[in-house]
Amino acid sequence: MKYCTHIDSPDVIVIGSGIMSANLGAMLKRLEPSLSLQVYEVTEELAQESSNGWNNAGTGHAGICELSYTPNREADGTVNVSKAIQIFEQFEHSKQFWSYAVASGMVDNPKEFINPVPHISFVHGQEMVDFLQARYRGMAAHHFFREMEYVTDRATIGQWAPLLVENRADVPISATKMDNGTDVNFGAISRKLVHWLSQQDRCGVASNHRVIDLEKTNSGWEVLVKDLATGETRTNRAKFVFVGAGGGSLTLLQKSGIPEAKGLGGFPIGGQWLVCENSAIVERHQAKVYGQPLPAAPTMAVPHLDTRILDGKKTLLFGPFAAWTTKFLNKKGSFTDLPFSIRPDNILTLTNIGIHNLDLIRYLVQQGTQSMQDRMEVLRVFYPAAKADDWKLIDAGIRVQAIKETDGKAGIVHYGTEVITNADHTISALLGASPGASVSVNIVLDVIKICFPHLLDRPEGKTRMKEMLPTYDEDIQLPGKAERFREISDKTDKILQLS
Repeated sequence: MKYCTHIDSPDVIVIGSGIMSANLGAMLKRLEPSLSLQVYEVTEELAQESSNGWNNAGTGHAGICELSYTPNREADGTVNVSKAIQIFEQFEHSKQFWSYAVASGMVDNPKEFINPVPHISFVHGQEMVDFLQARYRGMAAHHFFREMEYVTDRATIGQWAPLLVENRADVPISATKMDNGTDVNFGAISRKLVHWLSQQDRCGVASNHRVIDLEKTNSGWEVLVKDLATGETRTNRAKFVFVGAGGGSLTLLQKSGIPEAKGLGGFPIGGQWLVCENSAIVERHQAKVYGQPLPAAPTMAVPHLDTRILDGKKTLLFGPFAAWTTKFLNKKGSFTDLPFSIRPDNILTLTNIGIHNLDLIRYLVQQGTQSMQDRMEVLRVFYPAAKADDWKLIDAGIRVQAIKETDGKAGIVHYGTEVITNADHTISALLGASPGASVSVNIVLDVIKICFPHLLDRPEGKTRMKEMLPTYDEDIQLPGKAERFREISDKTDKILQLS
């Protein structure tokens, strides 16, 4: 569906229609119904880049199965699970807001964007088996993860996920499982929320419109927008601009000229999936299975075998496989995006990072040139009986990892999503990678706290926020909040048809 409605001089301009922009726009409009808002999207349809269901893993990241959130054992053999606990709570915020959107009639049919899928961590080799057991002990001690199961028994793992044990050699294996994991179509919920916005008073949505320039004014921002269908340009003004343009955010930040963007660079990484649509295989697997890291792979490339529900159909995805690219966007990007993003203020940082990450660059080139047989060998680490005829390779989305001067010799790719906000809080831009989509509600809540504090200072604002996010001002990580967490979580899951 195409959109072409315009609001002149709105309070807020939102660039991009993905999950971050959709959540922020909808939350702001609910907090202050009189707010005027304009959304600009560069593609003809909404949420077609990183939020598109085929362009990401669709994992409702809750720290349950992703070993990258708990990568190391301490000297005493324990595993620090604090990051997993934090991610879990943040994803609960996302579920709370989406359940509010369903209950209030903003969106319908939750099964079109979220479905229950067990989350499993699976490892092999005695060292990793010992690690997973230590991780389980740390996780199960917290009330978020009390339902987690841990087994080394091959027959039980085979009941959980038959593909994992079929034709597997006699090596030590173990797995953890929680049944309350989710598969999320972030594109679907984004489109539903933006469509709701388009129907609200003093809200406009224009797709196939590219923001080509930003200029600071005394009262906010002047935004130059091009209609890609007609070639016409128009200027719009707003008090606040949110840049949620995925890979396009860095370029727009640089054009804004704000001091906070100085020295920022971006490193794009393409993605690919192996997809199986053979129903005989698809129906035998009902889980998202995350494994142990592969040698030389970046954190975002930890392999996983995923049940996906996309466009009403169940399928299997395996990956991701990384690929070298210089584009920042999949559909509307250009191979000149990376070279044109190099500026005098970031060239030294980019050069320094590149020198210290040659192994990763070689890995990306190798990933992009490997054969189907090479990819099948990686899949067989998870599914030993996999046959090449049952799988095909598809392109996924592009992630642009933000690089800052403070990264120094750090790896190019790391977990985390960052929001860059200028000093007078009139512009915010989203940069970063996983687990961004899953914790997007928590991220935009921080934007509101920083840039729209007056909306939360008023009694009616606090009341409205508590309706949207019942635990937004509570620390449900605390042991004394276990019953409160369970109460809200059960209610949320019922509304979203997850329980």
